[in-house]
Amino acid sequence: MAELFRRYGTTLTLAMAAATFVWVVMMVVLPYFVMVEYSFHRNLTVSELGGPKDVYTLENYASLFRGTDLSAFEFSDDFRVFMRTIWGSAAVTLVCLLVCYPVAYYLAKIAPPERAAFLLVLLVIPFWINEILRTFAWFILLAYNGPLNVLLKAVGIIDAPVRWLSGSGGVIIGMTYAFLLFMMFPLYNAIETLDRNQVEAARDLGASTWKVHWRVVIPHAKPGVAVGCIMVFVLAASSYIVPYLLGSPGTRWFTQTIYEWFFEASDWPRGSAYAFILLGLCVAFIMVMMKLFKVGLTDIAK
Repeated sequence: MAELFRRYGTTLTLAMAAATFVWVVMMVVLPYFVMVEYSFHRNLTVSELGGPKDVYTLENYASLFRGTDLSAFEFSDDFRVFMRTIWGSAAVTLVCLLVCYPVAYYLAKIAPPERAAFLLVLLVIPFWINEILRTFAWFILLAYNGPLNVLLKAVGIIDAPVRWLSGSGGVIIGMTYAFLLFMMFPLYNAIETLDRNQVEAARDLGASTWKVHWRVVIPHAKPGVAVGCIMVFVLAASSYIVPYLLGSPGTRWFTQTIYEWFFEASDWPRGSAYAFILLGLCVAFIMVMMKLFKVGLTDIAK
């Protein structure tokens, strides 16, 4: 803060701080407080507001876990969708990590600077297009009679077209493509700072390629791996467009459930509760990643 006062002066610094404060409070904090208030109330009619039923309750949160038959122990359909979202987001994160790590290492440590810069530009260019258009492109590619099935049949890999869009496969493919760069750039930035001499020293001491990566590169790139996993998982878990366009009724995402409670069932209290459950999931995943990779906020910020 002292640096800001020194660089921009008192008047401009206070103006920027005030604008930031207003933005954060009005656009982030207050809406969240309103949703918190909604989440602990029942969905009542106007005439019931302020009456005996208008009390604080945990019913909206509990409704995620219990089924319609309260006399039997069974999970609700919404809970099954929630669990599908967890494993689906984890699968997208793992696939992105496996795909991006070798590419990031090649760009950071093997490719000449000119070629690395050119390849990075090629990776970025498709993402200049709107996400909805890119998702529609995958919808066309993965269609039953789409180009992918035609190509696979032409080369003899499959005998009959595959229904990519009838399960979770299309959603995972589309999300992997949509969030690939959010894994790529943290990995690239982390690996690029690794001293080449450490890799050469490990090889001179007889370490295999696998051990070089396991004992030297990956430990150095832990902050990048943590950031990439956090960003991809959070974006995948909170995605709406990709599962809506590439999914099927049997592969709904939790964000679709939240949308339905808000805008189709007009049950804002339950929609708010589900939204905060999703927020809690993302925060828990961030904490797990920080603990797993033994990194702090300072390491991630780098």
